[in-house]
Amino acid sequence: MRNPALIYRRFGPPGDALRLEPLDLPPQPDGRIRVAMLLAPVNPSDLIPVTGAYAHRITLPQIAGYEGVGRVIAAPPEHEYLRGRRVLPLRSGGTWRRVLDCAPDWAVPVPDDIPDEDAARAYINPMAAAHLLARWPVSGRRVLLSGAGAHCASLLARGALRQGAVSVQGIYRSPSRRAALLAQGVEPLAMDDLPAIREAARQADVTFDALGGPVATAILEAMRPGSDFVGYGLLTGLPVGPKSPPRAGYHRFHLRESQAALTPRDWQKAFAAIWDDLRESPPPEGRRFALSDWRAALHSAGEPGAPKPLLDLT
Repeated sequence: MRNPALIYRRFGPPGDALRLEPLDLPPQPDGRIRVAMLLAPVNPSDLIPVTGAYAHRITLPQIAGYEGVGRVIAAPPEHEYLRGRRVLPLRSGGTWRRVLDCAPDWAVPVPDDIPDEDAARAYINPMAAAHLLARWPVSGRRVLLSGAGAHCASLLARGALRQGAVSVQGIYRSPSRRAALLAQGVEPLAMDDLPAIREAARQADVTFDALGGPVATAILEAMRPGSDFVGYGLLTGLPVGPKSPPRAGYHRFHLRESQAALTPRDWQKAFAAIWDDLRESPPPEGRRFALSDWRAALHSAGEPGAPKPLLDLT
């Protein structure tokens, strides 16, 4: 049986480095569940590793994709109760393929009332936002968000306001995001208005940066002593490079590193709160692409204001 997968055997622009290959489906390993994938989103965090930005911790070849939802089609006897259930097959290698095998302890069962499109996006952004706000609490602090139109930033904004932030300002790229930010209680800042961004940075107590590159560098250079700059993404593909040592505390956040010490029980428990959050505030509607149309999905992922592309892996 063939198992189509988006794989990269070298680093480079994702449109060039990725290939859709009909891989052989090996026998199911002992103790693992077999999952037929349904949907997987195309996130910046999926594409940036393909470029080689984290080449020092990636061994090639790799199947792309870090999250998604699928249905269990085979399970060992002790996990037979999972057969037919939808799960998030996480910590099991790339999700951009038709079928994958997953360790049962790390597969997260999906509640019946959570739609596939929401479940497919229930890991990276919701979990990152939860970890960021737990590690850098914002009660009584002024918060600045870059990449504010993205789902993770939206979750950070909602969580920060719920936690008791004094104010939340958000830097947006696409004008189509402005109304949604205002409706959420976020003061919008246009990404090309550097004077306003620098002033916001001077007043901010904590910045959560998803961009990297020149805007992030300008923010870090403007922030005052005692404040915190937390970089959790590189949407620009460029590093943060201040010309002199920053006065603010400078921190890098990687979701996988923050979860390295989690036990399977803690892992499963963490998702209970995420399901409740998704019920209260589901992600924006996405746009589905057949696996064979993966290039169109990647192109859509780079369009400001476009719906989140989702690979249909059925």
